Amino acid sequence: MTSTSVKFKTRIRPLKHLKMDYLDIPKTVVKKLGGVLNQRLLCTVNKKTTWQCGLVALGNGRAYISLNKKLMKQMDVIVGAEVNVILAKDESKYGMKMPEELKSLLGQDKEGHRRFHLLVPGKQRYIIYYVSMVKTSQLRIDRAIRLIENLKHTIEGKESFREILAVKHL
Repeated sequence: MTSTSVKFKTRIRPLKHLKMDYLDIPKTVVKKLGGVLNQRLLCTVNKKTTWQCGLVALGNGRAYISLNKKLMKQMDVIVGAEVNVILAKDESKYGMKMPEELKSLLGQDKEGHRRFHLLVPGKQRYIIYYVSMVKTSQLRIDRAIRLIENLKHTIEGKESFREILAVKHL
């Protein structure tokens, strides 16, 4: 791990109003990481599972990292379990892996590339995630084309997720 990594123990807790589970990140750890906002991290739990993530404010200086069922299964843990966590700064360009299909499209579409790189990092990650979440290459190509075409039809600087995800411009 890099010198900016932080190791600590914490528990997996339920976040009932959002119907999800999370890693509780103590105030002292949030402080060591420099705060909650605009950070992408690599989270490793029990030296077993590593993924890219970000902190979400929980109040009183604390934060959380959301967990889905797939991660819980990979980590082989349940709500209430104590886990060993290592958080390190994510040095990747987008904070998540860019699917080859989207990368190829952006390499071929000059205006799409320009508009994608004008987006705030969170919107870029959402497009990357949305393209990545389908299993077949053809569906990733179809999604990438749809999203980038929609993006090019939005008003620059006023892009919304609703417009980008719409099924209208093809």
